[in-house]
Amino acid sequence: MSITLTEKAAKQIAKQLEKRGKGLGLGLGVKKAGCSGFSYVVDYADELTESDRIFEQHGVKLIVKADALEMLDGVEVDYTREGLNEAFRFNNPKATGTCGCGESFTV
Repeated sequence: MSITLTEKAAKQIAKQLEKRGKGLGLGLGVKKAGCSGFSYVVDYADELTESDRIFEQHGVKLIVKADALEMLDGVEVDYTREGLNEAFRFNNPKATGTCGCGESFTV
């Protein structure tokens, strides 16, 4: 199992956690939604469950829900700025397709 964070994503996570004043790391999961079947669920994790998997890189933690591990294996989490828009981006080698708006994916 591998999930990687780029340095830009890690810096953004650290910045947001500091701004919030709390949190263990970035929580990552998936849910059934969107045009293509699944969408990423991103939130700041304040606690862990027994089944959560922790990936630590560049000094920050990415906490992944157990039920999402199979679909997220190999994902690279990046953070990009394009003009006025900034967002986490997911480079998922298991995604066989995405919807036109980029909000959901198929495996």
